Amino acid sequence: MDFEDLMNQAYDLPPGAAQLEVLEAAVRLADAQGDIENGFYARHQIVKTAGFHGFPLKAIIAFSWQLGQYDQNPEEYDGRSLLWRYKWIVGTISNFPEIPMPQIQELLEDMGKRYKEHGYSNRTYLYFRSRLALDHGKLDEAKDYLQQFMKAFRDHMSDCIACEQHYIVMLYSRLGEDEQALKAAEPILSGNMKCAEVPHITLPELLLPMQRQNLHEEAKKAHTKGYRLVKGKRDLLESVALHIEYLTVTKPAKAIEAVELHLAFALDHENPYEVMLFNLCTARLLKKLVQEGSNVMLRLPASFLAAHEDTSLPALAAHFENLATAAAQRYDARNGNDFYSKKIADKLLM
Repeated sequence: MDFEDLMNQAYDLPPGAAQLEVLEAAVRLADAQGDIENGFYARHQIVKTAGFHGFPLKAIIAFSWQLGQYDQNPEEYDGRSLLWRYKWIVGTISNFPEIPMPQIQELLEDMGKRYKEHGYSNRTYLYFRSRLALDHGKLDEAKDYLQQFMKAFRDHMSDCIACEQHYIVMLYSRLGEDEQALKAAEPILSGNMKCAEVPHITLPELLLPMQRQNLHEEAKKAHTKGYRLVKGKRDLLESVALHIEYLTVTKPAKAIEAVELHLAFALDHENPYEVMLFNLCTARLLKKLVQEGSNVMLRLPASFLAAHEDTSLPALAAHFENLATAAAQRYDARNGNDFYSKKIADKLLM
């Protein structure tokens, strides 16, 4: 099978793991033949498919190769397309605790430098300064860069308006500034701002702020609509986790169903940050069930059952708590603070 056959086969598959396998085979073939042009093209498809369908590490690796080739021969490639995709990489890099802080900062500064050299506004650079600060548990710094980003002008390299507005909502939600989060969410809730991922990822961010503001009916509606949008989607595991967190308080039986449906994703997911949140919310649910004296038995994937003899609620609660705690410690060690460890402890304080 030649390169074109592999690429045609990939195009016939829906975006996801199976398509990525074929694209990776195309990359191996192109590399073996020394065909840089085809290798670049196949990796271009990998970055898009992997980045938006739950395989961020594959996207990072493919993009790094592309960037190296572009720097060697910039006249051969579409620089604007590469710069646009640079945002996808910077937006996910902090999810991997093994990547040290200096490397993350270097990547961000390199993106900012390239944008400036190509005449783009610093809005996107400031936007990602804020996002990375939030990722690293530096909330005051995240808020400061948010204010700077909002004052800079938009251009062709800016994220879509709905994505930017979602981030504003998310930051205020994470800061516990519920009224600000809900106010910022108004154009999204009204349907005036939307895109491929908004309101999907925005609605779960509003569930706890709505609950805390005694907007219970609004929270219920946001959950009903939002969960339908993210249910069964591997690349939106973080949003699923937030729905589980909400259901743990309102409808634990439905939370159990959500865990059962999505646990298989978490077992082999490439994004350790999303897995940490899923494990955290699962642990919180199971600890609550244990305290209430529940004897429910979860339906677990065969791969999980093969690796764990004790699947009682107390054992499962301890297992997922240990996973979440260990992940938080890895992030904190990289970030130089105790933000995630404290967050885990606070969430699991029943």
